[in-house]
Amino acid sequence: QVQLVESGGGLVQPGGSLRLSCAASGSIFIINDMRWYRQAPGQQREWVASISRGGSTNYADSVKGRFTISRDYARKTVYPQMNSLKPEDTAAYYCNADITPTSSLRRSAYWGQGTQVTVSS
Repeated sequence: QVQLVESGGGLVQPGGSLRLSCAASGSIFIINDMRWYRQAPGQQREWVASISRGGSTNYADSVKGRFTISRDYARKTVYPQMNSLKPEDTAAYYCNADITPTSSLRRSAYWGQGTQVTVSS
């Protein structure tokens, strides 16, 4: 069974940095796009960043210039490097990936369990 495991969340001061990771496991044929979303209390879940299998990246306007997303193909892992963090970055961050399992060969979207990022003094 395919699973996405997130880690790296925590408490950081404004202006600080944090790196999250999302590792895929299970019997996987191929992983295509990988994305990060976030959701703060009382707000809708919003897209933050994405990276294609070819390495092309896109970022939400709110994080452009501060976040950098990358992936490790061998480790089946994606991680955003988050710099110059602001209090408004505080949210639960969720990994999402388009994965084709070897068992079905049908591409589906999978979600991680979420990891909390808190930016506060």
